[in-house]
Amino acid sequence: MKDRKISLNKEVEKELLLEKKELKENIKNRKKNKRSKKIKQFFTFNFVLVSICCFIGLFLLYGPYSGFREWWITTAMTTMTHQYLATWFYDDETIDAVLAKNTVIESSTPTNTDLIEIVDYGSNEEEITYANEFERQVLENPNNEDYKIIDIEGNGYSGYLAVIYDPSRVHTVTTKYLNSRGEYLVDMAKRVDALVAINGGGFIDPNFDSNGATPVGITVSHGVMLTSASWNGSGGIIGFTEDNVLVLGKYSSAQVRALGIRDAVTFGPFLIVNGEPSEVVGNGGWGDAPRTVIGQRKDGIVLFLVIDGRTVSKPGADMDDLIEIMQNYGAYNAANLDGGTSSVMVVNGEMINDPIDSTGAHKTRWISSGFYLAPEEEE
Repeated sequence: MKDRKISLNKEVEKELLLEKKELKENIKNRKKNKRSKKIKQFFTFNFVLVSICCFIGLFLLYGPYSGFREWWITTAMTTMTHQYLATWFYDDETIDAVLAKNTVIESSTPTNTDLIEIVDYGSNEEEITYANEFERQVLENPNNEDYKIIDIEGNGYSGYLAVIYDPSRVHTVTTKYLNSRGEYLVDMAKRVDALVAINGGGFIDPNFDSNGATPVGITVSHGVMLTSASWNGSGGIIGFTEDNVLVLGKYSSAQVRALGIRDAVTFGPFLIVNGEPSEVVGNGGWGDAPRTVIGQRKDGIVLFLVIDGRTVSKPGADMDDLIEIMQNYGAYNAANLDGGTSSVMVVNGEMINDPIDSTGAHKTRWISSGFYLAPEEEE
């Protein structure tokens, strides 16, 4: 009887162990199935998401709406390191057609220097009447000021406008490693004790390494011609004469010497010439990006403009934006300078804007030239 009881207990224990084992396996299987289901749902969701994104991307890149396509191509093609973003998706014929539809038609007339009359507001005792808020920002309390910085805000961009009251103190500076490599604008500015400095013309970039070694076209600094290459791009000479007038024109090196241009870089397009804005066709062919502009008012005041960009909410400015800003602040002649990661403004040795490079890092790059406001002692 006792042996039978022990035998029954063993069978019960055995059944309990089997049930326990089955229960564990069921729980394990349920967890495994649940995990598999989640993984399947995750991959299904991502597949659908990627498919939707691909569809939207293809629709934007190749669909009937051309606005995005033209913005994409023009923005990519005006960079030195990101043109592949256009050439990956489009053939040369398509790119050329888009660029032809989006361009800046510049004035064919060079700057008339007789239309600029430099005013010394520091010695003007008469009360100034401001035509508008922009004029007030420029002219209010100029006495004993070398410059002032105005914050600029617009739809899709922000930046700074430096107002320079004495054009005779605006000069160009170049990298001290000319034809070898570029230099950061901050270092250039510190070397010449610049009160305010901005980047200048473009530079030759044959290997797309952005080392800023050699400026494009003609470069003049303090009356010395440093480079004299030909330039077939938009714009041309952007420089100051011995009479401190900003001159914009398509000139040879001989003409630059004959005109007495003391400081100059080469780039473009020209935005305003003799008070007349350039005609912007489509989006101008330059897309939205960080920008740098130099201009001069009829009263001789020089304007340095730097616009930040390359963020989702603030991609930058286009040519229309630049013309509007410069006209608002009274520019009579104005030209676009090198942009993108080159767009930098330095005030008293410190960079005040926020450039973003091709990797998304918040930093600038080596450049070849810049404009700066010299301290009074230099004159």
